[in-house]
Amino acid sequence: MTAEGNGKKKIPKLMIVVPCYNEEAVLPISSRLFLTELEDLIAKRKVADESQILLVNDGSHDETWGIIRELADNDEHFLGLSLSRNYGHQNALLAGLMEAKDKADITISIDCDGQDDVKAMEAMVDAYAKGSDIVYGVRSRRDTDSTFKKKTAEGFYRFLQWLGADVVYNHADFRLMSRRALDELANFKEANLFLRGMVPLIGLHSTSVYYERKERLAGKSHYSFSRMCSFAADGVTSFSVKPLRIITWLGFLVALISFIGVIWAFITAISGNVVPGWASMTCIICFVSGVQLICLGVMGEYIGKIYLEVKERPRYIISERTWIDAPGSVWKR
Repeated sequence: MTAEGNGKKKIPKLMIVVPCYNEEAVLPISSRLFLTELEDLIAKRKVADESQILLVNDGSHDETWGIIRELADNDEHFLGLSLSRNYGHQNALLAGLMEAKDKADITISIDCDGQDDVKAMEAMVDAYAKGSDIVYGVRSRRDTDSTFKKKTAEGFYRFLQWLGADVVYNHADFRLMSRRALDELANFKEANLFLRGMVPLIGLHSTSVYYERKERLAGKSHYSFSRMCSFAADGVTSFSVKPLRIITWLGFLVALISFIGVIWAFITAISGNVVPGWASMTCIICFVSGVQLICLGVMGEYIGKIYLEVKERPRYIISERTWIDAPGSVWKR
Protein backbone atom coordinates (compact mmCIF):
# COMPACT_ATOMS: atom_id res chain seq x y z
CA MET A 1 0.00 0.00 0.00
CA THR A 2 1.05 3.61 -0.49
CA ALA A 3 0.97 6.23 2.22
CA GLU A 4 -1.18 9.34 2.04
CA GLY A 5 -0.04 12.77 3.12
CA ASN A 6 -1.66 12.53 6.55
CA GLY A 7 0.34 9.41 7.39
CA LYS A 8 -2.57 7.00 6.96
CA LYS A 9 -2.34 4.08 4.57
CA LYS A 10 -4.43 4.34 1.46
CA ILE A 11 -7.22 1.78 1.22
CA PRO A 12 -6.75 0.02 -2.15
CA LYS A 13 -9.43 -0.08 -4.80
CA LEU A 14 -10.18 -3.68 -5.77
CA MET A 15 -11.46 -4.94 -9.11
CA ILE A 16 -12.67 -8.55 -9.18
CA VAL A 17 -12.26 -9.85 -12.76
CA VAL A 18 -14.55 -12.71 -13.80
CA PRO A 19 -14.37 -14.26 -17.31
CA CYS A 20 -17.73 -15.72 -18.38
CA TYR A 21 -18.65 -18.03 -21.25
CA ASN A 22 -22.20 -19.41 -21.53
CA GLU A 23 -22.74 -19.06 -17.79
CA GLU A 24 -26.43 -18.10 -17.69
CA ALA A 25 -27.14 -20.93 -15.22
CA VAL A 26 -24.51 -20.06 -12.63
CA LEU A 27 -23.90 -16.31 -13.06
CA PRO A 28 -27.00 -15.13 -11.12
CA ILE A 29 -25.83 -17.27 -8.19
CA SER A 30 -22.08 -16.64 -8.23
CA SER A 31 -22.48 -12.89 -8.84
CA ARG A 32 -24.29 -12.61 -5.50
CA LEU A 33 -21.40 -14.41 -3.80
CA PHE A 34 -18.88 -12.03 -5.36
CA LEU A 35 -20.94 -9.00 -4.36
CA THR A 36 -21.45 -10.21 -0.78
CA GLU A 37 -17.72 -10.78 -0.33
CA LEU A 38 -16.88 -7.41 -1.88
CA GLU A 39 -19.33 -5.62 0.41
CA ASP A 40 -17.82 -7.46 3.39
CA LEU A 41 -14.32 -6.32 2.44
CA ILE A 42 -15.58 -2.75 2.02
CA ALA A 43 -17.32 -2.87 5.43
CA LYS A 44 -14.07 -4.02 7.04
CA ARG A 45 -12.25 -1.11 5.35
CA LYS A 46 -9.88 -3.48 3.61
CA VAL A 47 -10.78 -2.23 0.14
CA ALA A 48 -12.14 1.10 -1.04
CA ASP A 49 -15.84 1.90 -1.41
CA GLU A 50 -15.31 2.34 -5.17
CA SER A 51 -14.23 -1.29 -5.59
CA GLN A 52 -16.09 -3.18 -8.33
CA ILE A 53 -16.67 -6.48 -10.11
CA LEU A 54 -15.80 -6.67 -13.81
CA LEU A 55 -17.64 -9.43 -15.67
CA VAL A 56 -16.08 -10.31 -19.05
CA ASN A 57 -18.36 -11.93 -21.62
CA ASP A 58 -16.25 -14.19 -23.84
CA GLY A 59 -18.56 -14.33 -26.85
CA SER A 60 -21.31 -16.29 -25.10
CA HIS A 61 -24.18 -17.72 -27.15
CA ASP A 62 -26.72 -17.75 -24.32
CA GLU A 63 -28.10 -14.96 -22.10
CA THR A 64 -24.83 -14.33 -20.24
CA TRP A 65 -24.33 -10.82 -21.66
CA GLY A 66 -27.94 -9.89 -20.95
CA ILE A 67 -27.49 -10.94 -17.31
CA ILE A 68 -24.26 -8.94 -17.08
CA ARG A 69 -25.96 -5.82 -18.48
CA GLU A 70 -28.81 -6.22 -16.01
CA LEU A 71 -26.39 -6.57 -13.08
CA ALA A 72 -24.52 -3.45 -14.21
CA ASP A 73 -27.76 -1.48 -14.60
CA ASN A 74 -29.03 -2.42 -11.13
CA ASP A 75 -25.84 -2.15 -9.06
CA GLU A 76 -22.93 0.25 -9.52
CA HIS A 77 -20.53 -2.37 -8.17
CA PHE A 78 -20.86 -4.36 -11.42
CA LEU A 79 -19.22 -3.53 -14.73
CA GLY A 80 -19.56 -5.50 -17.97
CA LEU A 81 -17.17 -6.03 -20.85
CA SER A 82 -18.08 -8.01 -23.96
CA LEU A 83 -15.64 -9.46 -26.50
CA SER A 84 -16.58 -9.60 -30.17
CA ARG A 85 -16.41 -13.41 -30.24
CA ASN A 86 -15.17 -16.34 -28.19
CA TYR A 87 -11.42 -15.84 -27.73
CA GLY A 88 -10.92 -18.43 -24.99
CA HIS A 89 -10.64 -18.23 -21.22
CA GLN A 90 -7.06 -16.93 -21.08
CA ASN A 91 -7.66 -14.11 -23.56
CA ALA A 92 -10.91 -13.11 -21.86
CA LEU A 93 -9.15 -13.02 -18.50
CA LEU A 94 -6.31 -10.95 -19.92
CA ALA A 95 -8.80 -8.52 -21.47
CA GLY A 96 -10.41 -7.98 -18.07
CA LEU A 97 -7.06 -7.56 -16.31
CA MET A 98 -5.78 -5.05 -18.84
CA GLU A 99 -9.04 -3.11 -18.60
CA ALA A 100 -8.85 -3.11 -14.80
CA LYS A 101 -5.20 -2.21 -14.33
CA ASP A 102 -5.78 1.51 -14.85
CA LYS A 103 -8.99 1.53 -12.80
CA ALA A 104 -7.90 -0.25 -9.62
CA ASP A 105 -4.95 -0.70 -7.29
CA ILE A 106 -5.38 -4.46 -7.11
CA THR A 107 -7.29 -7.10 -9.05
CA ILE A 108 -8.46 -10.57 -8.11
CA SER A 109 -9.24 -12.94 -10.97
CA ILE A 110 -11.68 -15.75 -10.32
CA ASP A 111 -13.78 -18.14 -12.41
CA CYS A 112 -17.53 -17.70 -12.69
CA ASP A 113 -18.51 -21.21 -11.61
CA GLY A 114 -18.28 -20.54 -7.85
CA GLN A 115 -15.81 -23.36 -7.20
CA ASP A 116 -13.08 -21.06 -5.90
CA ASP A 117 -13.64 -19.97 -2.30
CA VAL A 118 -14.51 -16.25 -2.31
CA LYS A 119 -13.61 -16.09 1.40
CA ALA A 120 -9.97 -16.52 0.41
CA MET A 121 -10.08 -13.01 -1.10
CA GLU A 122 -9.73 -11.45 2.35
CA ALA A 123 -6.52 -13.39 2.99
CA MET A 124 -5.25 -12.27 -0.43
CA VAL A 125 -5.92 -8.61 0.35
CA ASP A 126 -4.19 -9.02 3.73
CA ALA A 127 -1.16 -10.52 1.99
CA TYR A 128 -1.08 -7.55 -0.39
CA ALA A 129 -1.20 -5.19 2.60
CA LYS A 130 1.90 -6.95 3.92
CA GLY A 131 3.83 -6.29 0.72
CA SER A 132 3.01 -8.99 -1.83
CA ASP A 133 2.37 -7.88 -5.42
CA ILE A 134 1.06 -11.31 -6.44
CA VAL A 135 -0.97 -13.69 -4.27
CA TYR A 136 -1.77 -17.14 -5.66
CA GLY A 137 -4.90 -19.01 -4.68
CA VAL A 138 -3.74 -22.61 -4.28
CA ARG A 139 -5.98 -25.63 -3.79
CA SER A 140 -5.18 -27.44 -0.56
CA ARG A 141 -6.63 -30.67 -1.97
CA ARG A 142 -8.56 -31.95 -5.00
CA ASP A 143 -11.34 -33.99 -3.36
CA THR A 144 -14.01 -32.60 -5.71
CA ASP A 145 -12.21 -33.94 -8.80
CA SER A 146 -12.62 -37.38 -10.27
CA THR A 147 -9.69 -39.75 -9.81
CA PHE A 148 -8.78 -39.40 -13.49
CA LYS A 149 -8.83 -35.58 -13.45
CA LYS A 150 -6.95 -35.46 -10.15
CA LYS A 151 -4.15 -37.71 -11.37
CA THR A 152 -3.83 -36.06 -14.78
CA ALA A 153 -3.85 -32.54 -13.30
CA GLU A 154 -1.22 -33.36 -10.70
CA GLY A 155 0.85 -35.13 -13.34
CA PHE A 156 0.59 -32.09 -15.61
CA TYR A 157 1.91 -29.71 -12.94
CA ARG A 158 4.81 -32.05 -12.16
CA PHE A 159 5.55 -32.46 -15.87
CA LEU A 160 5.66 -28.69 -16.38
CA GLN A 161 8.00 -28.28 -13.43
CA TRP A 162 10.23 -31.04 -14.80
CA LEU A 163 10.35 -29.22 -18.12
CA GLY A 164 11.56 -26.11 -16.30
CA ALA A 165 8.37 -24.03 -16.33
CA ASP A 166 8.00 -21.99 -13.14
CA VAL A 167 4.38 -22.83 -12.29
CA VAL A 168 2.69 -22.88 -8.89
CA TYR A 169 1.53 -26.39 -8.03
CA ASN A 170 -2.29 -26.75 -7.87
CA HIS A 171 -2.83 -23.09 -8.81
CA ALA A 172 -5.21 -22.17 -11.63
CA ASP A 173 -6.22 -18.54 -12.29
CA PHE A 174 -7.49 -17.48 -8.86
CA ARG A 175 -4.96 -14.81 -7.90
CA LEU A 176 -4.45 -11.25 -6.72
CA MET A 177 -2.22 -8.92 -8.71
CA SER A 178 -1.21 -5.37 -7.90
CA ARG A 179 -1.24 -2.59 -10.49
CA ARG A 180 2.55 -2.81 -10.60
CA ALA A 181 2.37 -6.52 -11.46
CA LEU A 182 -0.25 -5.89 -14.16
CA ASP A 183 1.89 -3.17 -15.72
CA GLU A 184 4.68 -5.73 -16.04
CA LEU A 185 2.29 -8.38 -17.37
CA ALA A 186 1.25 -5.94 -20.11
CA ASN A 187 4.82 -6.14 -21.46
CA PHE A 188 4.33 -9.80 -22.38
CA LYS A 189 3.21 -9.73 -26.01
CA GLU A 190 2.85 -13.41 -26.95
CA ALA A 191 -0.38 -14.54 -28.59
CA ASN A 192 -0.31 -18.04 -27.09
CA LEU A 193 -1.37 -17.29 -23.53
CA PHE A 194 -0.70 -19.49 -20.52
CA LEU A 195 -1.10 -17.07 -17.63
CA ARG A 196 -0.25 -19.69 -14.99
CA GLY A 197 3.25 -19.74 -16.43
CA MET A 198 3.50 -16.06 -17.41
CA VAL A 199 2.64 -14.53 -14.03
CA PRO A 200 5.49 -16.24 -12.11
CA LEU A 201 7.92 -14.86 -14.72
CA ILE A 202 7.14 -11.33 -13.49
CA GLY A 203 9.26 -12.09 -10.44
CA LEU A 204 7.79 -9.56 -7.99
CA HIS A 205 7.21 -10.49 -4.35
CA SER A 206 4.57 -13.21 -4.17
CA THR A 207 2.94 -15.57 -1.72
CA SER A 208 0.15 -18.16 -1.66
CA VAL A 209 -3.22 -18.52 0.05
CA TYR A 210 -4.66 -22.02 0.43
CA TYR A 211 -8.33 -22.94 0.12
CA GLU A 212 -10.62 -25.87 -0.57
CA ARG A 213 -12.25 -25.93 -3.99
CA LYS A 214 -15.99 -26.65 -4.05
CA GLU A 215 -18.35 -28.27 -6.51
CA ARG A 216 -19.65 -26.14 -9.37
CA LEU A 217 -22.72 -24.18 -8.21
CA ALA A 218 -24.77 -24.72 -11.38
CA GLY A 219 -24.41 -25.52 -15.06
CA LYS A 220 -21.63 -27.66 -16.45
CA SER A 221 -17.96 -27.22 -17.18
CA HIS A 222 -17.01 -25.96 -20.63
CA TYR A 223 -13.60 -27.63 -20.50
CA SER A 224 -13.88 -30.86 -22.46
CA PHE A 225 -11.07 -33.41 -22.44
CA SER A 226 -9.85 -32.21 -25.85
CA ARG A 227 -9.77 -28.58 -24.68
CA MET A 228 -7.85 -29.55 -21.56
CA CYS A 229 -5.33 -31.42 -23.72
CA SER A 230 -4.98 -28.38 -26.00
CA PHE A 231 -4.52 -26.13 -22.97
CA ALA A 232 -1.85 -28.49 -21.60
CA ALA A 233 -0.03 -28.49 -24.95
CA ASP A 234 -0.05 -24.67 -24.95
CA GLY A 235 1.47 -24.69 -21.47
CA VAL A 236 4.24 -27.08 -22.46
CA THR A 237 5.20 -25.50 -25.79
CA SER A 238 4.92 -21.91 -24.53
CA PHE A 239 7.39 -22.30 -21.67
CA SER A 240 9.90 -25.00 -22.49
CA VAL A 241 12.04 -26.14 -25.41
CA LYS A 242 12.96 -29.33 -23.56
CA PRO A 243 10.65 -31.46 -25.79
CA LEU A 244 12.83 -30.43 -28.75
CA ARG A 245 15.94 -31.51 -26.85
CA ILE A 246 14.23 -34.79 -25.94
CA ILE A 247 13.52 -35.65 -29.57
CA THR A 248 17.12 -34.75 -30.44
CA TRP A 249 18.41 -37.31 -27.95
CA LEU A 250 15.73 -39.73 -29.09
CA GLY A 251 17.05 -39.32 -32.62
CA PHE A 252 20.56 -40.18 -31.42
CA LEU A 253 19.19 -43.25 -29.61
CA VAL A 254 17.31 -44.48 -32.68
CA ALA A 255 20.39 -43.85 -34.83
CA LEU A 256 22.49 -45.92 -32.40
CA ILE A 257 19.98 -48.77 -32.44
CA SER A 258 19.88 -48.62 -36.23
CA PHE A 259 23.69 -48.68 -36.41
CA ILE A 260 23.78 -51.76 -34.17
CA GLY A 261 21.15 -53.34 -36.40
CA VAL A 262 23.28 -52.69 -39.49
CA ILE A 263 26.31 -54.33 -37.86
CA TRP A 264 24.18 -57.32 -36.85
CA ALA A 265 22.80 -57.65 -40.38
CA PHE A 266 26.33 -57.42 -41.87
CA ILE A 267 27.73 -60.10 -39.54
CA THR A 268 24.73 -62.33 -40.19
CA ALA A 269 25.19 -61.98 -43.95
CA ILE A 270 28.92 -62.86 -43.78
CA SER A 271 28.28 -65.91 -41.61
CA GLY A 272 25.72 -67.17 -44.09
CA ASN A 273 22.96 -67.45 -41.50
CA VAL A 274 20.56 -65.17 -43.29
CA VAL A 275 16.97 -66.26 -42.77
CA PRO A 276 14.46 -64.49 -45.01
CA GLY A 277 11.53 -62.95 -43.14
CA TRP A 278 9.40 -59.88 -43.14
CA ALA A 279 8.44 -59.63 -39.43
CA SER A 280 11.73 -58.19 -38.16
CA MET A 281 11.99 -55.78 -41.09
CA THR A 282 8.40 -54.63 -40.63
CA CYS A 283 8.95 -54.00 -36.91
CA ILE A 284 12.07 -51.93 -37.58
CA ILE A 285 10.40 -49.86 -40.29
CA CYS A 286 7.29 -49.21 -38.16
CA PHE A 287 9.40 -48.27 -35.14
CA VAL A 288 11.62 -45.82 -37.00
CA SER A 289 8.69 -44.35 -38.92
CA GLY A 290 6.68 -43.88 -35.71
CA VAL A 291 9.55 -42.10 -34.00
CA GLN A 292 10.01 -39.83 -37.02
CA LEU A 293 6.32 -38.89 -37.06
CA ILE A 294 6.33 -38.13 -33.34
CA CYS A 295 9.39 -35.91 -33.75
CA LEU A 296 7.83 -34.12 -36.71
CA GLY A 297 4.65 -33.60 -34.69
CA VAL A 298 6.50 -32.00 -31.78
CA MET A 299 8.45 -29.74 -34.12
CA GLY A 300 5.21 -28.89 -35.91
CA GLU A 301 3.68 -27.69 -32.63
CA TYR A 302 6.53 -25.24 -32.14
CA ILE A 303 6.46 -24.10 -35.76
CA GLY A 304 2.71 -23.55 -35.47
CA LYS A 305 3.26 -21.37 -32.40
CA ILE A 306 5.85 -19.32 -34.30
CA TYR A 307 3.40 -18.96 -37.20
CA LEU A 308 0.70 -17.57 -34.90
CA GLU A 309 3.10 -15.24 -33.09
CA VAL A 310 4.57 -13.60 -36.21
CA LYS A 311 1.09 -12.68 -37.48
CA GLU A 312 0.73 -10.26 -34.52
CA ARG A 313 -3.04 -10.43 -34.63
CA PRO A 314 -4.93 -8.84 -31.71
CA ARG A 315 -5.45 -11.23 -28.81
CA TYR A 316 -9.00 -9.96 -28.32
CA ILE A 317 -11.40 -7.33 -29.60
CA ILE A 318 -13.78 -5.52 -27.26
CA SER A 319 -17.21 -4.96 -28.78
CA GLU A 320 -19.11 -3.37 -25.90
CA ARG A 321 -18.78 -1.96 -22.39
CA THR A 322 -21.47 -1.14 -19.85
CA TRP A 323 -19.84 2.16 -18.94
CA ILE A 324 -19.54 5.25 -21.10
CA ASP A 325 -16.07 6.65 -20.38
CA ALA A 326 -14.53 4.68 -23.28
CA PRO A 327 -15.32 4.12 -26.99
CA GLY A 328 -17.67 1.29 -27.74
CA SER A 329 -15.34 -0.71 -29.95
CA VAL A 330 -11.56 -0.86 -29.72
CA TRP A 331 -8.93 -3.50 -30.26
CA LYS A 332 -5.90 -4.24 -28.16
CA ARG A 333 -2.87 -6.45 -28.67
